Amino acid sequence: MKTRPAFFTRTLTRWDKESNTRLMPWKGEKNPYRVWLSEIILQQTRVEQGWAYYEKFIDAFPTVEDLAKAPEQQVFKLWEGLGYYTRCKNLVAAAKKISEEGKFPSDYESILGLPGVGPYTAAAIASFVYDLPYAVVDGNVFRVLSRYFGMPDPIDSTAGKKKFTVLAESLLDKKAPGAYNQAIMDFGAVICKPQSPLCNKCPLAKKCVAFENGLQDQLPVKEKKIIKKERWFNYFVCSYRGDVYVRKRGVKDIWENLYEFVLFETASQLQPRGLLEMPEVQQVIGRQDADAVSASGIYRQTLTHQYINGQFMRLELKKPLKLEGYERVSPAELLLLPFPKLISNYLGGQQGAFLF
Repeated sequence: MKTRPAFFTRTLTRWDKESNTRLMPWKGEKNPYRVWLSEIILQQTRVEQGWAYYEKFIDAFPTVEDLAKAPEQQVFKLWEGLGYYTRCKNLVAAAKKISEEGKFPSDYESILGLPGVGPYTAAAIASFVYDLPYAVVDGNVFRVLSRYFGMPDPIDSTAGKKKFTVLAESLLDKKAPGAYNQAIMDFGAVICKPQSPLCNKCPLAKKCVAFENGLQDQLPVKEKKIIKKERWFNYFVCSYRGDVYVRKRGVKDIWENLYEFVLFETASQLQPRGLLEMPEVQQVIGRQDADAVSASGIYRQTLTHQYINGQFMRLELKKPLKLEGYERVSPAELLLLPFPKLISNYLGGQQGAFLF
């Protein structure tokens, strides 16, 4: 069966014009700031989740200059819950760079030079905003191309990525690169889905190698399997005279620039009584120095390479805590701090319990 590249591009373009009803607030946008913001938010984030964050950021920071001038803590607080916080750090750095240079870059190489912008994001901005002929290659594109052309090349290998990129560039509609790029990504999201693709509604099916050979579930191929490790974070929510002890996590950390309570990590799950008996805990929080108020259940957060399990114990301190790197904040200040999703989920379930 001949897949016919020309048929692919022509059919995809027709589908986009006649049948694509996928709506997104940044779709068709020509403001480079808004397109860039949407692309950074959508890195490793589903559209359904990113949509609300995009609107919150636009409301809070209508222009890139507004974002560049904003206190970083405010930006990270707004990002709270999206995960992959390096994106937020790069977002701030890029906004400052753009603001200092006086305008958003308008060529591919300059866009690629922004912090946090890789080849895919640069191609998306260049094509959507400036109609420059650069093909996007994201998860949706990998999936559509691998299935239609029957490509067994691993999409997470260097050689595979290069081969898919070359193919994507050859298929690009040079007269309307932005529209074509949006079309193939939308097609992958609503028709050629990861699970249960809508092959019965697919206008490409009659030339699709995967459909012809029943390979939809086998393509695309990945050669690397992620092995995730299990970690146990035990947080002591220590309050003294109404204030709570927190610290800001350091650089090159999974939650850099985010805040947390007093933390003791263990190799496995321990019950609250066992945690309180640990010598390192008693060295910081003596048996006679605090009254236990409550203990939570287990909260869980999944990251790319690890599972984080967290439990929280509230303690009322009888004297100030002497622990380097931690500071006391009031309940009002606590509400303004950015926390990892694990902790924000816990705080969200406290229903005002921190108004000591």
